[in-house]
Amino acid sequence: MADEKPIVGRTKHGELTIDQLAELQPGLGQLMPIVSERYWTLYYAATGGNWALADYELRSLRSLWKKMSITRPKYRGMLENYAKKIFDPMEKQIEAKDFAEFEKVYRQGIDLANTMHKAGDHAEIVWKLPPNPPQHLGLGSQPLTD
Repeated sequence: MADEKPIVGRTKHGELTIDQLAELQPGLGQLMPIVSERYWTLYYAATGGNWALADYELRSLRSLWKKMSITRPKYRGMLENYAKKIFDPMEKQIEAKDFAEFEKVYRQGIDLANTMHKAGDHAEIVWKLPPNPPQHLGLGSQPLTD
């Protein structure tokens, strides 16, 4: 076995081993800013009645959860618990277009995320909903005509 050559990928720039490629995968520190932006956008999309965008952001968050579970398997159970407690009921509220119930679950999600930060030895990370919606997206229920 010691004589086996490592598996490599080749590009015009050189070769990388499979271990090097694995090390390049983003961890939670790189993915969480994306999670934060999507969670922020999700709230204001629902606030504006853009349920299609809210649904899109939730599906994107689920995709990020899968990536994080793969790249950081030690957090898999925590992430699965969050998805079950927050994403699953949130999906139902988005389908029902029930903002009052959506907001309750959404805010529970903030509390659970901050609890998870503490449990993961990152009590210094306290996520808050920004007071203003993202300015780079149309968040209302009607398409923009400009």
